[in-house]
Amino acid sequence: MNASPQSLVTAARHLLLPEPGTAHTLTPGLRARAAAMLLRMALDEALDAYWRRVTPSMTRVGKHRLLCLGWYAGHETARRCHTTWSALSAACHYRTCELPPAPAQIHTRLREVTDLLTVLGAAED
Repeated sequence: MNASPQSLVTAARHLLLPEPGTAHTLTPGLRARAAAMLLRMALDEALDAYWRRVTPSMTRVGKHRLLCLGWYAGHETARRCHTTWSALSAACHYRTCELPPAPAQIHTRLREVTDLLTVLGAAED
């Protein structure tokens, strides 16, 4: 079962901006890392949905989805997808010698993923 890109973005938003009165059992860095994972999953799902509409064989290899996106969706969209996916991927990985991502950084990525969902046509999925 795959969650919709929009529901993943909503879950990430709730992690980054919890409702007032919510008990905070996770540190801000841990919430930011979890939100980054959800946002990367949302972008992956949106790319899969895009390629299923355009050419279904493109969903087989993840790297090809980003490499060929410029030819189909435009170079600016491809650049934004690659930059956002790379930044989220780096934020998802735990490294003992580095601090977790800042919530403000991931909030910026949340806005970018929300915009990309619209551009890729996955906002209504």
